[in-house]
Amino acid sequence: MDDYMRYIGGVVGIAAVTGATAIASSFFFSSKPKPLLPPVDLNNQSEEEPGDDHVRRSRLCHDGEWISCLHKDVKTLYDILYRGLKVSDDGLCMGWRKSREEGYRWTTYSEVLQRCRMLASGLVHFGAKPGPSTCIGIYAQNSVEWVLCEQACYHQTMVIVPLYDTLGLYARTFIINQAEINTIICDTEEKVITLLNESSKTTTLKQIIVFHPVSEDAKRRAKNSGVQLLLLKDVEEAGKDNSVESNPPKPTDLAIVCYTSGTTGNPKGVMLTHGQIVANVSAVFHQLGEQAPNSSDIMLSFLPLAHMFERCCEVGIFIGGGRIGFYMGDIRKLSDDMEALKPTVLPVVPRLLNRIYDKVQSSANDSKLKQWLLNLAISRKQAEINRHILRHNSIWDHIVFRQIRNGVGGQLRLMVIGSAPVDANVLNFVRCALGCLIVEGYGQTECVAPCTLTLNGDAVAGHVGPPLPCCSIKLVDVPDMEYFAADGYGEVCVKGLNVCSGYLKDQSKTNEVIDGGGWLHTGDIGMWLPNGALKIIDRKKHIFKLAQGEYISPEKIESIYVRSQFVAQVYVYGESLKSCIIAVVVPDKDILIWWSKTNGISGDWMELCKNEHVKKTILSDMVKLGKKEGLKSFEQVKDIYVCPDLFTVDNGLLTPTLKTKRPECRKFFQPQLEDLYRGLA
Repeated sequence: MDDYMRYIGGVVGIAAVTGATAIASSFFFSSKPKPLLPPVDLNNQSEEEPGDDHVRRSRLCHDGEWISCLHKDVKTLYDILYRGLKVSDDGLCMGWRKSREEGYRWTTYSEVLQRCRMLASGLVHFGAKPGPSTCIGIYAQNSVEWVLCEQACYHQTMVIVPLYDTLGLYARTFIINQAEINTIICDTEEKVITLLNESSKTTTLKQIIVFHPVSEDAKRRAKNSGVQLLLLKDVEEAGKDNSVESNPPKPTDLAIVCYTSGTTGNPKGVMLTHGQIVANVSAVFHQLGEQAPNSSDIMLSFLPLAHMFERCCEVGIFIGGGRIGFYMGDIRKLSDDMEALKPTVLPVVPRLLNRIYDKVQSSANDSKLKQWLLNLAISRKQAEINRHILRHNSIWDHIVFRQIRNGVGGQLRLMVIGSAPVDANVLNFVRCALGCLIVEGYGQTECVAPCTLTLNGDAVAGHVGPPLPCCSIKLVDVPDMEYFAADGYGEVCVKGLNVCSGYLKDQSKTNEVIDGGGWLHTGDIGMWLPNGALKIIDRKKHIFKLAQGEYISPEKIESIYVRSQFVAQVYVYGESLKSCIIAVVVPDKDILIWWSKTNGISGDWMELCKNEHVKKTILSDMVKLGKKEGLKSFEQVKDIYVCPDLFTVDNGLLTPTLKTKRPECRKFFQPQLEDLYRGLA
């Protein structure tokens, strides 16, 4: 990633050198590219259903009916590779490489399917019971083997349960026990050792399958733990010699239990069926129309396959008969992977786009000429985008944006943004710089992935588009926050073919989010724009996402930090457009004055609160306490503002029951919070 940033950093320097050319280059615009026509009227993106609940649906629904599948031969995830085989004429399916020096090596759809069938038979041979009552864990980075194992499970109607590192020890063992996982497939010896070290806490784990050979020490540990350790190739060979007929799933069968990382309490296992996932991807395909993935597309896979956003993108590529190249596993070398693969489709999270934007702006700021030229190029490209023209062959593309586009491989035609909101300025810039279709989705695991998606040709940033044609959306009153559906504001609720079946073995939690009418309550506050698009404006519960997609529960973090000897009150704050959190801290006056005197720091109370050494000491103690209590790195505050005055009922920062009034704190401390983030930029 750092290499990538250095690569694009000189873009505006090159632009400055050729700036004079840009001013007199109108002849470059002689070509007349064809506008990208939106699938519906952008001034009327959704329609209200009959009734009094102000329910809205996509205008792409046929006769008002939700879309369950777009292709008759794709009703389950078992079907996707077989369709890909057909539409690609047994083309290339998945690729990988092990180093910067080598190119991608590829395997075809027929080769992938043959291995899937052998792996499926091998799993059965080694004791996995066919059917949706069997959960198989996959604990690995994105790879060809990840997809092979997933598809092998579907060939016997087994259910996959993805695991990932940020879950932590307790959450991982909880998941293994709750899902009754007997077999976990992983990629490295390190993960094998991790699982074996936790085996005394897992009541069901009996077997680990690892992609690559492991040491004798690992084998010995497995034997001592009573866990069978197998190589993936041995499972394949056993399946080849002991072939079992495929047992394809039904659309109503469970496909995945996707655990959310959770912010308080135990992780929740979202149950998703084959039909729910296919409906979601089909709806996206239908809305994208001619821009949907096809057999000529190449996608780079680097976002975690343990999350549904990446998984749905890969499902779409396979349905279209395209191919997927996996990154080498090191995000710092992502630019090399892009250059080698030259993807045409790329799922991304805002954090990557933010870094590109910040790097280019920083480079331009060292020269008024560079900044002027960059702004001119953006304004000219934006004018074209406003007319639905997407291209990357204008003069501005050649002299200003070329290196940015080359930084993502040079062939990109479709980018999908998910996981967290993207800043409007960043989105507008990236659309201008890359000259490709960029759509932004909104959703959550409980509705597979997106439930809304911006429309092709919509150049307006700051909203998340209309409902997808597989679901409907309504806003529900939140009186405590003064949001009312009649005014077009409220909690976003989703109902449709993409809404999950609930949480595994947790009916009470299921009932909290899915009501008796089948409506999924997202906890996000939205508003309908006049054109029928949805805009997310707030959060009902005090939980939010950071730019990298991690959930933060500020009240949980505050309950830990307030135990610091220096802290009397603390307000933890974060934004979905930022990658870290910050805080306002009111110190314990008696403790801080005593500590200051002991350490030879003089000054009155106001001066102590402004003292940089005092601030660093408080922050260090908070972080130390947070680490002791198991806070993850993204849950630790990166900077604080030391406030001399207590939060009180009288100053409006506490409720009568002495709870922090978070919206009021956000408004009251907005200048200080903005200063903290500026200092971290």
